[in-house]
Amino acid sequence: LCHRKVVGGVLANLKLSQNGLPLIARGDTIITHCNAGPLATCGYGTALGVIRMAHFAGLDIKVLVDETRPRNQGARLTMYELMRDQVPCQLIADNMSGFFMAQGKVNLVMTGADRIALNGDTANKIGTYNLAVLAQHHGIPFYIAAPLSTFDFELKDGSGIPIEFRNPLELTTFDGQPHSCPEATALNPAFDVTPAALIAGIVTEVGVLRPPYDFSYLKNTYSMA
Repeated sequence: LCHRKVVGGVLANLKLSQNGLPLIARGDTIITHCNAGPLATCGYGTALGVIRMAHFAGLDIKVLVDETRPRNQGARLTMYELMRDQVPCQLIADNMSGFFMAQGKVNLVMTGADRIALNGDTANKIGTYNLAVLAQHHGIPFYIAAPLSTFDFELKDGSGIPIEFRNPLELTTFDGQPHSCPEATALNPAFDVTPAALIAGIVTEVGVLRPPYDFSYLKNTYSMA
């Protein structure tokens, strides 16, 4: 049973990556956040799976990778995976995305998700919401890529998603070395929720889902998978 679920997850991610490919045009520059590649998901990746698919299809894409403070999953994991696949990519600080969007150097945003409510509200690594707001302001499509296993069919909207607050030392230190005042305190939410109204589409193994979102009809589809 466990093996069947793993294989199913790999196939789902491969299929959603194929479904997301038409969203990307030749020469696009894509911003991604956190890590949604093979290291964090099954086999092919989710958001990074779509990006990898576009690269292997010869679309000459470029990727701007948010460092994803404070754990730096983008810098540590996403950059490694993209460079391993020889995808043209550059690391940027999380607070630089608006700068590049304003200069017209970003065509779309593609991130993964940790949990999706029935109305399309989506929880992902902290900083995703910021990207979605900036993308809307600049007229840039913001996409989520996630398999149906990410959907919570019992959750009406994002207000019911609990947000983990992690150890403040992740902010006041860097790899164990202090880089703030010794007595400094910090707030460290690990995730944020992006409202459905900011999401242009959600890429899944059954297709690209578009607003207005109501995923209740998918419950039986996933339960039969």
